[in-house]
Amino acid sequence: METTTDNIVGNSRLLARVRGTIRRKHYSIRTERAYLQWVKRFILFHGVRHPKEMGAPEVERFLTQGKRTKFRLPSIV
Repeated sequence: METTTDNIVGNSRLLARVRGTIRRKHYSIRTERAYLQWVKRFILFHGVRHPKEMGAPEVERFLTQGKRTKFRLPSIV
């Protein structure tokens, strides 16, 4: 069985809060999807830890690793 970001963090309260904030600010649906993908990738990158437990070093590690591997978000359908 393939592990995807949706299987692990797809229905979390955190993502619901992020989604609600984005919608309150009237961002586009494409922006919402992109932001949610970034949040999911960040959480998975750090072993499914809650972002509340992390700080600047974890963000820096995530962004540095992304630069090295040149990861990109999947295309939004």
